[in-house]
Amino acid sequence: MRKNSIKNTRINGEVQKELSRIISRGIKDPRISPMTSVTEVVVAPDLKTCKVYISVLGDDKSLDDTMEGLRSAEGFIRRQLAHSVNLRNTPELTFIEDHSIAYGVDMARKIEDVIEHDEQAQMRRGEEEGLHDSED
Repeated sequence: MRKNSIKNTRINGEVQKELSRIISRGIKDPRISPMTSVTEVVVAPDLKTCKVYISVLGDDKSLDDTMEGLRSAEGFIRRQLAHSVNLRNTPELTFIEDHSIAYGVDMARKIEDVIEHDEQAQMRRGEEEGLHDSED
């Protein structure tokens, strides 16, 4: 099976959906933040390994605690995945921190700040032009 085949893409999507469900509803570990998202799943073509990208809305401590909780519950999560997804092999899970959502939120905030700064600068320029017109 090729890496980007339709079958591999379908397996990635199904595993991502199931892992999201398992993490959000099946784990009782208090270290795992309720604001945890599975942003991407990459299952190897041989179905032996799986990279699970995790994003947590919150501070770095909640991300670290969540990653620690997920790593300690890896066996349980893998067993639940084996019961819910019918694959020849249940892949070995590797949890990886994903900062893309936090990066996107930060970039959106910076863009809003720049837009607000530009609008204020335009208003000041408009007021200055109005003052110059009234002096003539």
